[in-house]
Amino acid sequence: MHACKGPAITPPAMDEGVGVVQLIDHHFSAYNAARLREGAQLWARRMAQPGVSVGLTLTGALTPAGLGPSCLVPLVRRGLVDFIISTGANLYHDAHFALGLTLHQSSPHSDDCALRKQGLVRIYDIVMDYQVLLQTDSFFREIMKAPEFDRVMGTAEFHYLAGRYLAERQRVLGLGDLSLLAACHEMQVPVYTSSPGDSSIGMNAAAMQLLGSKFNWDTSLDVNETAGLVLLAKRGGGKTGVVILGGGSPKNFMLQTEPHIQEVLGIAEKGHDYFLQVTDARPDTGGLSGATPSEAVSWGKVDPEGLPNTVVCYTDSTIALPLFCAYLIQTVGQREPQRLYARREEALELVRREANLD
Repeated sequence: MHACKGPAITPPAMDEGVGVVQLIDHHFSAYNAARLREGAQLWARRMAQPGVSVGLTLTGALTPAGLGPSCLVPLVRRGLVDFIISTGANLYHDAHFALGLTLHQSSPHSDDCALRKQGLVRIYDIVMDYQVLLQTDSFFREIMKAPEFDRVMGTAEFHYLAGRYLAERQRVLGLGDLSLLAACHEMQVPVYTSSPGDSSIGMNAAAMQLLGSKFNWDTSLDVNETAGLVLLAKRGGGKTGVVILGGGSPKNFMLQTEPHIQEVLGIAEKGHDYFLQVTDARPDTGGLSGATPSEAVSWGKVDPEGLPNTVVCYTDSTIALPLFCAYLIQTVGQREPQRLYARREEALELVRREANLD
């Protein structure tokens, strides 16, 4: 058989009994449907296996669309995600759900001047009352007044502490399991923000600094911790996989873990073992945020031997993530959580011990 000749395209006829797994495995035969199938199978059959540390990046307005409660929380609860790098905006909007503040379906063709007069804020086809922002701002400023926040810390520690407050708030309000940060706190999944000042959380932190707060983020600690978590997996005989939803700063922050290990710290390593990205960007315009899988190999971000285990699916994350989530739940179910938040100092000590700086 020719090396490029795969199975024949012979999908069965659709009927009322077709589920998500059968739909993806047997009906997604070509083009980006096939890439989505390959991505779902890569995550389920490779990355969801024991001994693989899975890092997830979140870019784009995913939590306002409800993908926190519907997909991200279940993935975290089932041990299928081990650490996260997100935009600050996704984590800010995640807090609305735990605070009992609602977002609503709308139209992308709304009259924004009319919305402004009505006190509504629009995210494409999602709207919320302006008061949602003000109440969420007030929440973050209030918790930042607590003594435990009056110091410099990494973003993982900040989100861990904030997640505890959000978990308690949604419990008291009887809202259920809605907040990603709350779930990550309870499952000890570290959550990083690559650009902490670039969000409403960052703006509120800046406001608190004007009032004399000592709170600030140590972004260099984040760089070392994330690299340490990758090295910890490798030195423990395991592997690492990255799931990149969108691109932007979180994508680069996730992938730079390997160049930090190899190029800067001088530690022998080969790159991430598995790579799955969902994007609508193009590499030829510079909009794919720095790396297709093969390009990433040239930087040391991806192990050359891992190239067969890389998938780029050119579609919308709001389409792909629910399908991935349903596929994983129905095929893998769950796995033992790694609880990496508690191992951050161990990871840092490993980096310190192996670093070969001139």
